[in-house]
Amino acid sequence: MDPLSDVIALLRPRTAISKPVAGRGDWGVRYAAHNAPGFSIILKGECWFTFDGHQPLRVEKGDFILLPSTPAFTFGSRPDAEFVLGDPLQSPARHGEQDGDADFESLGGTFEIEQANAPLLLALLPRIVHIPASEGRAGRLSRMIELIKEECAGEEPGRDLILQRMLEVLLIEALRWRGFFSDDVRAGLINGMRDPAIARVLRAMHADVRAHWTVASLAKVAGLSRSAFAARFGEVLGCGPIEYLARWRMALAKDALIRGSKTLDRIADEIGYESASAFSTAFRKRLGCPPGRFARTSGDPRTS
Repeated sequence: MDPLSDVIALLRPRTAISKPVAGRGDWGVRYAAHNAPGFSIILKGECWFTFDGHQPLRVEKGDFILLPSTPAFTFGSRPDAEFVLGDPLQSPARHGEQDGDADFESLGGTFEIEQANAPLLLALLPRIVHIPASEGRAGRLSRMIELIKEECAGEEPGRDLILQRMLEVLLIEALRWRGFFSDDVRAGLINGMRDPAIARVLRAMHADVRAHWTVASLAKVAGLSRSAFAARFGEVLGCGPIEYLARWRMALAKDALIRGSKTLDRIADEIGYESASAFSTAFRKRLGCPPGRFARTSGDPRTS
């Protein structure tokens, strides 16, 4: 798989929750931040999203919003509308005037992800993705959301696996879009995949994580000098290439430990360590606990 697919697969999205949200007149609602992806598609009318640290964003019918790691935000009939505190429960919400037809309708949702790797992986993705209806891709996303709703409402065999795959497709489809917030300039995987030289390096590392990569060997893959490559990689990804590789190896290791189907020797070999001992030492240094304890406590080192 390509690096973006690798990251989404490791997040293992599941258990979608979606609900209709409607409004009429003057209204606003405020949601607290939470470390899980959220999405919204506008079905009728328009509203304003205000994310902390960003300029207010006007969205209208057909627009799609994806929040890979949902920050605190307010949305309402106007940017400065008074707001109530919202609760992301699985129940319809009506804001503003309660009588009469709503002049705004949307479908909002969130879903669970694997928390052990969430901080690392979500940091690689853009904070906010806005796909206007005029760009066409929002229609594809709308159809996916309808399928997710249908799957959530039923109890057919294979429901959990189908739902996971649909959510993976939803994330990848939205993240392929180039219309991120203009003031969302943080480094990350998406920026890396759009730089041809860095994309070649990312694909090479993800394809062979066991290799004894060096900055010099990766620079050859990029077709750049060692110094130019190191500077460019750091600017685009936010860390050095060897640090990125180490983080990705540890993400794979944590995932394998949580699943519990591999020995330490096998994990060490698969991610490029010479022995289980060398892997355990590196894991303890980065995570603050040995891999065995991490596995026993489902990834929470505070649990004994």
